[in-house]
Amino acid sequence: MNKSNTKKSFVLVMILYLLGIFMGAIDTGIVTPARTVIQNNLLVDEKTGIWMITIYTLAYAASIPIMGKLADMFGRKYIYLASIFLFGLGSLFCGLAQEFNSFTVLLAARIVQALGGGGILPVATAEFGTTFPPEKRGMALGLVGGVYGIANIFGASAGSAILDIFGKSNWQFIFYVNLPITLFILIAGFLCLPNNRNDNVKKIDIGGILILTVMILALMYGLKNIDFFDFKSTLISTSVYPFLTLFGILIPFFILAEKKAEDPVMNLSYFTNSRIMITFIIAFITGIVLMGMIFVPQFAENSLKIASGSGGYFVIILGLFAGVGAPLSGKLIDKYGPKMILGLGFLISLLGSLFLIFVAADQPSMLMVNISLVLMGLGMGFTMGTPLNYMMLENAKDEESNSALAALSLVRSIGTAIAPAVMVGFLAHAGVAVQNNVMNLLPKEVSMPKLPYAQELTTEINEMKSNPMMKNVLATVDMPNFSYLEKIEINMNSSSDYQIPDELMDKIKSSDVTTITENSKLIAGSFFAGMAPDMISNIQTGIQNGIDELTVVESMPQSSVSFRDTIEKMTVLKDAVPGAFDTAKQNYLAEIDQRSTVIESEFQKTLNSGFKQVYLTVTISSLIGLIFLCFYRRKPVNKQG
Repeated sequence: MNKSNTKKSFVLVMILYLLGIFMGAIDTGIVTPARTVIQNNLLVDEKTGIWMITIYTLAYAASIPIMGKLADMFGRKYIYLASIFLFGLGSLFCGLAQEFNSFTVLLAARIVQALGGGGILPVATAEFGTTFPPEKRGMALGLVGGVYGIANIFGASAGSAILDIFGKSNWQFIFYVNLPITLFILIAGFLCLPNNRNDNVKKIDIGGILILTVMILALMYGLKNIDFFDFKSTLISTSVYPFLTLFGILIPFFILAEKKAEDPVMNLSYFTNSRIMITFIIAFITGIVLMGMIFVPQFAENSLKIASGSGGYFVIILGLFAGVGAPLSGKLIDKYGPKMILGLGFLISLLGSLFLIFVAADQPSMLMVNISLVLMGLGMGFTMGTPLNYMMLENAKDEESNSALAALSLVRSIGTAIAPAVMVGFLAHAGVAVQNNVMNLLPKEVSMPKLPYAQELTTEINEMKSNPMMKNVLATVDMPNFSYLEKIEINMNSSSDYQIPDELMDKIKSSDVTTITENSKLIAGSFFAGMAPDMISNIQTGIQNGIDELTVVESMPQSSVSFRDTIEKMTVLKDAVPGAFDTAKQNYLAEIDQRSTVIESEFQKTLNSGFKQVYLTVTISSLIGLIFLCFYRRKPVNKQG
């Protein structure tokens, strides 16, 4: 009976912890395909929208050591449940951000969510590693890795599926799906989870964590505002250099805080070991390389001309091949060592990003995009975990293995937090070019439909003016010129008298390749709505002036000429002008439809130029990683350290 109860308790504990791991892991990817949908809905640009990911990454990294310490002090049960509660609360307010129509609320909620997320995986891993009996420990830890990996793989696809089911306007449901899981874990966990704790707990390095967080935020914000196409002027702008300066100023304060800390968040002695220093540099670079993943959904959507929010399905390819590469790299390390395997990972990542830049982006097709993702996924699998952990552990003291891996994870997290803030600048620059290029492709003039009597009146008036007797009669009459009613020039650039509303220009900026034509038509419709009334009024006023003057001339006692027929024709013409403009508008919109293929191709090509620069960053980072790896020398096995 006792054995049966013990077995049931193990199963229940596993379920509760694995559910939390699954919820936390799936949420790291579930936002990726919805990023552009959310930022468009909340009316923020690319550079601002990326913060929904980077702020989560940063807060997550900062919370891990804090939650770990608190779990040791107060017990894993209560900190795990508190983490679940924070994650659920953050998820709730992430969804409510749509109701508030506030990106600020979303960012604040993502921070709360990340603070909770930072306590889920480490607490669960520690619980599995210490409380399960030796014969079950391997299985338990294997389940942790398996659930975490599966959730990461299918997170982005789940995001796309939720958007497909509930609609892009209901993106809040990608966060609300966490709420029932949260409630179940809180209720069942409070009743069933054991509360294990560590009696020998060192003081939390709050000062070091806070200083490091501010340093990373300052660096991220400064780098985000650098325009690499206007590097010099933006570098000295007030939105860049004060933050980079703050980062530099805080470095000595961080060093001082770490020297005084009982259990520092970053052991400074690691920086005196050349092998660990190289490992840290490569870990930072690995974080940058891995962040190329978050732009995969948007790249797939643009290259394959599919709707925003649908690209998350393609992350499955990345995840599957990363899942193949990760265990394979672990097996190969025992035979060839971590340096060679990590180098192979960087090389495959480099080839994958180069293939994307020069083949998939220029000749987009399902096959080309998938080949690039297969290569990048394999590269991720070989670089993202095992080799770096192996390198760190073989250079750190055995008693420092936990803190060494935590420091390595922190450095890698800094890379993952900073990289998107830099990469998104390339997409923002491409977005500006998209706006200009698409506007230049729109028709510059529109043909008016044939107006009643327009040609006939032009002929009549010309004949009147050529008749010497009529010439004297019409000397004081200013007759309108009907020839200019055949075509209307369309000028929607910055020199136009009509200013297109900002919300419509935002539609162009937030368009995807499937909506750019319709959004261009919305702008054209707005242009006509803004310009047509004045143009119609001017034309009708000109015609009416002609009618009035002919009426005056006709009524003069000395006049022997009747203009009644001409006046009637001009009246009919005047009344037909508004309808002609409506028809001209429809003709113009139809011409935009006819150019849809050209407009979509130009949009795709221009935006892909931004993705090329993103993955060029991945390529260069992989190359730098390979170069630093060349300087790494393994610790001799016959020496102790």
